[in-house]
Amino acid sequence: MRNLIWVAFTEPVSPGLVFPRTDWPLHITLLRFDCGSDGSADVADVLADLAEAPVNGALGTPLTVGEEAGFGHMGSIPVSLIDPNPLLQGLHEELVDAVVNIGGRIATPNYVLERYRPHISHHDGKRPSPGDAVVLDQVALVDMAPDGNHTIRRILRLWTQDADEAEDSQTA
Repeated sequence: MRNLIWVAFTEPVSPGLVFPRTDWPLHITLLRFDCGSDGSADVADVLADLAEAPVNGALGTPLTVGEEAGFGHMGSIPVSLIDPNPLLQGLHEELVDAVVNIGGRIATPNYVLERYRPHISHHDGKRPSPGDAVVLDQVALVDMAPDGNHTIRRILRLWTQDADEAEDSQTA
C-alpha cells in the first residue's frame, strides 16, 4: 500500500519539496490514508483530480488558532487546535469521500468526519499562538515514503492561493 497524506501547510513550501520525516514544516493534517500499490503514480493523480474542486473551493479560508492540547499517547504531543470552521470541515469530508471512492484505507478512522480535530503539531520550538490567524493557502498531497524510503516525505501536488486572491480574502 502507498502511504499518503493531505495537509494544509502553514509555513511556506514549494512544489516537489522533499524533507526528512523528522522535520515537517508546520501544517494542519487534513487526512492520512493508504491506497493502491507502492509504485502506482496514477493513484495519486486520480486523487489529486478528485481533490481539485474541493481544495480550490477551500483555498483562502481564514482560520483561527485555538487553545493548546496534547495528542498521542498520554497527551505527549503538544498541538494547537484550530477553531471549528465549516469550510475546513467540508474539505476534510470531501477528501474522506475521495479516498473511500477509490478504495483507500483511512489510517486513523477514529479521527475523521465528526471526530476530526484539526490542529498544528508543535515542532522544533515552532508553534502558533492562540488567536493567531492562519489562511488556508497551501494544500498538498504528500507521499509518506517516496520510492519506499520511509525517512523522507515528498510533496506530490501543491495547490496554492495566488497572491492577489490572498490579499483580497485578507481585506474582505
